[in-house]
Amino acid sequence: MAGGATPKGGYLDILRAPHAARLLTGTLVGRLPNGTGPVAITVFTRAEGGSYSLAGGLIAVYGLATAVGQPLLGRAVDLKGQPRVQLPAAVISALGMAALAVTGIGNLLLAYAAVLVAGLFTPPLEGGLRALWPSVLGREDRVHRAYALDAVAQEVMFTVGPLLLTLLVSLRSPAAALVVINVLGVLGALSVVVSQPSRTWRSEPREAHWLGALRSPGLLALLASFFFVGLALGSITVAAVAYADDRGNEAVYGWLMAALGLGALVGGVAYGARQWAGAPERRLRVLVLLLALGYLPLLLVPGPAAMTALAALSGVFLAPAIACAFIVVDRHAPSGTVTEAFSWLVTTFGVGAALGSAVSGPAVELTGTPAGFAVAGVGGFVAFLVLLGTGRVLAPPAPRVRHAVSGGTETPGPGAGRTEKNPHSSENDRNGAVEPGFSTGLQA
Repeated sequence: MAGGATPKGGYLDILRAPHAARLLTGTLVGRLPNGTGPVAITVFTRAEGGSYSLAGGLIAVYGLATAVGQPLLGRAVDLKGQPRVQLPAAVISALGMAALAVTGIGNLLLAYAAVLVAGLFTPPLEGGLRALWPSVLGREDRVHRAYALDAVAQEVMFTVGPLLLTLLVSLRSPAAALVVINVLGVLGALSVVVSQPSRTWRSEPREAHWLGALRSPGLLALLASFFFVGLALGSITVAAVAYADDRGNEAVYGWLMAALGLGALVGGVAYGARQWAGAPERRLRVLVLLLALGYLPLLLVPGPAAMTALAALSGVFLAPAIACAFIVVDRHAPSGTVTEAFSWLVTTFGVGAALGSAVSGPAVELTGTPAGFAVAGVGGFVAFLVLLGTGRVLAPPAPRVRHAVSGGTETPGPGAGRTEKNPHSSENDRNGAVEPGFSTGLQA
């Protein structure tokens, strides 16, 4: 991976930008229902006297519905704008979970219908935030650093969310916790959509095509790779449970997952603190390879202390790989499909994680705990091979010819006739962003 230089400013520079802290916080709060959904459904189902099998079935329906809904709602956002889609979706999703809390699991048809609605209408806040960063932050280096901050914030949310859920359950009940978490989600979405950047954001003109963002070969290659990254992460979750069972200590599972999150957090902070030279498509291959290599030591399954350290090491390159993937999505998404493209990444990663959990379970039962971690290693290396084998379609997009702007007048260059993108545009320069930095200081 090419070396980097310390960029001007830092994370505080991002958070001090108008609207940035509010958008990041609102998005994280708005995503609490989805981030805690599987845990909340399990806790509620068990409290109602349901089996783990029923909880698993409800979670599977919720996850599948979310995977279907995200790109569809993302496309709707690109077409209709954020407020007209995000807030109604958040409200409907919250009503679905509230229905589950009120009706319980006595009527299975209603229970499954409730989680189906909740998952299908989960608002695509992740993709929406990444679509807003260019208009809020302007410079490309700041946008890229915001992507890294976004990836780090996700690790914090997935740690704090379950803790908040546990606190609410202890204070009241699982049903009350389910309702409160979803009310917070609606308030988070509301905070985002009433902000000026969200209200004024408009997608770039798009070519009418039924495939939408999926007509980009580069994006398809990236999604295929991150399906296997998700598979690797999903398999680690199951393998970590098996490892804890082998040691006869359930708390070990919590330590392993916390260490994995801590490693990702540290890696993401370090990655975003640097400005990296070279094309992100090439850098992503290196990051995914390092991620795959980091999974291999887990096969040793040493004692809990050493295993916790190895889990932290295995997470170091996760957030940097995700942050770099955000940049690649941004560069390869067809014009006018940015929210949908980011939503597809969320969907693909989630489906891969679900499959990883499904594959890792039988692997552990047949050959032991190391096999579960082996699935993670295989997933990581397949993800790298996909990126390696699709190098042609994932080649850095050809830069558009830009015009120099000075004193409010344009100086035509060799590409005269092309229109210079408005520096206050809402999206990045699809398929034409130049990395690293902006030679003219304008937004890509």
